[in-house]
Amino acid sequence: MRKNQKQNGKMVQLVDYVDKNLPPMRSGVEMIPVTHETKELIYIHDPEGYLEKPFVLDKEIVALIPLLNGNYSVRDIRQELQRYGSDVEESQLLAFVRRLDKARLLLSPWFHHFKEKLESNFQELTVRPPVCAGQSYPSDPIALKDMLGKAFSSNGKTFCIGNTGRDVEDRGVEDAGKVKALFAPHIDPRVGLHSYIPAFQPLADLRPSRVVLLATSHYAGMFHPIYDGKPFIVTRKNFETPLGVVPADQRALDELQDHASDCGCSFQDRAHRNEHSIELHLIFLQYLWSHSFQLVPMLVGSLEELYYHKSGDIEKKVEAMAAFLRKKYGNDEGTIFLISGDLAHIGRKFGDQRPASELFTEVKSFDRTFLNCAQKGDNAVLLELMKETYDPYRICGFPPLYTALTALPELKGTVTSYSLWDEREQESAVTFGSLLYREIS
Repeated sequence: MRKNQKQNGKMVQLVDYVDKNLPPMRSGVEMIPVTHETKELIYIHDPEGYLEKPFVLDKEIVALIPLLNGNYSVRDIRQELQRYGSDVEESQLLAFVRRLDKARLLLSPWFHHFKEKLESNFQELTVRPPVCAGQSYPSDPIALKDMLGKAFSSNGKTFCIGNTGRDVEDRGVEDAGKVKALFAPHIDPRVGLHSYIPAFQPLADLRPSRVVLLATSHYAGMFHPIYDGKPFIVTRKNFETPLGVVPADQRALDELQDHASDCGCSFQDRAHRNEHSIELHLIFLQYLWSHSFQLVPMLVGSLEELYYHKSGDIEKKVEAMAAFLRKKYGNDEGTIFLISGDLAHIGRKFGDQRPASELFTEVKSFDRTFLNCAQKGDNAVLLELMKETYDPYRICGFPPLYTALTALPELKGTVTSYSLWDEREQESAVTFGSLLYREIS
């Protein structure tokens, strides 16, 4: 039975042909080897959140995936397999392709129809639901509080750059001046909880009425051309987690929208749907604070143009956004800035030719330099560091951190954590850390 849906009055159906080139496999999905009852499988993880349900394939079948590149038909694939002695039938191959299509793994009309429907429905919501609950952290509020309570009660600061412990320069500001900003990770808490705790602990006794949260945007590129020339992506949605709902500051967002064009700011919020970088900060604030506060939730996309063009369009928009934030909230005692970002992303999973383990020494050295520049609060020095080698380690926290330091040039920071997640099976790794920023008179 064919499965059909209507799009713009026309029927949309799964792939049902054998002699035309097939739609290519989506590039955004991750293939993770797993073993179940001695059987080797490939678990398909979709960071973009379009999969219908958890999806696994036999390891042998995955050999077909490279042929799903847009240049082969079912008939072509069968001929390729016959060269290696396979007697698979066209009908069997078509059934397999249709299974992938139904799961939304192909860039087909079926997928594009579902994607547009999902994104349109998200835009109509007034509350942004959690996407990490039940995966990166417990969906049950009691279990989540228990997890965080145990973590905070056993807090020990984590420093492991290089082999000598805490070898980032100590600027001597840890206990001097009012806390104004925090740069903290958005790594999965299942592997990085130890870094979140010393990062957020200093905020426990604060009572701000507003949090300006500048966070890495991982998915803006999916929505070309919506965000072209618009590095800042804001949502008016309130944010829900198992610990409650954090309201968006609508008055602040009204003021920002008046300056949106000059600031390169978009209020089309599709990039927020499956983004984790804001949500993972909120559960720590909600656990630590019992008072009410409002949120200015802003994703920051790529600022890569800054590495190549002096005084270009993106730089002007970053300067305009920074000027707006500085004027509105720089001296506001009721506002604190949170900056959500990780550090290096290295290894084969991220496009390197070498496994991550061969890059650890050089990456830790770069991270050390990056954090030393960042804690001085000098955005120009940080940018020059990134421009020297054109961000070879994919520092995803640079865009929101650079924006914050441009907006708040008077800040000085202290490194409060640093760590590395070695994803050995993928020959990849992510480094992450935190800096606490205080206003120094």
